Amino acid sequence: MKPDDLYHTGIVVDDFDGTLDWFTKVAGYRWTDVVEVDQVAQTPEGEITIPMRIAYSGTDPRVELIQTVPGTVWVPADSGVHHLGYWSDDVESDLATLEATGMQYEVKAFNPDGSGTLLWAYCKGQTGPRIEFVSRAMEPFIAYWFASANE
Repeated sequence: MKPDDLYHTGIVVDDFDGTLDWFTKVAGYRWTDVVEVDQVAQTPEGEITIPMRIAYSGTDPRVELIQTVPGTVWVPADSGVHHLGYWSDDVESDLATLEATGMQYEVKAFNPDGSGTLLWAYCKGQTGPRIEFVSRAMEPFIAYWFASANE
């Protein structure tokens, strides 16, 4: 994990549409298309399917807004910041590095192609922020999504 790999700050909100509107009216943000997807992921307790609703700001530094999903890690954080998202060349290795420091993975998702490759993972420790690693293999897709904010 390197500071240069930080590419977004994730915020989980109860009022998704209201928060998008607020950031637009108050700070002039433009947003990517809203993506709604049922994401299959692995937790320490087993596999789950999460109904995700997500948008990114159109400019750097990126803000990621995520709709609250009760009963999962996607609930609003006391600090307002839910997680810091980093690009990763090897999610499995980066996750293992954090686990070696006492952090534990909360949820992760594998490539649906059956390769067993991790696409992303969340990790949380006793202190500090939750960390998300996102595979650089997803960077072209996410860049395409980012471009939707400028249309």
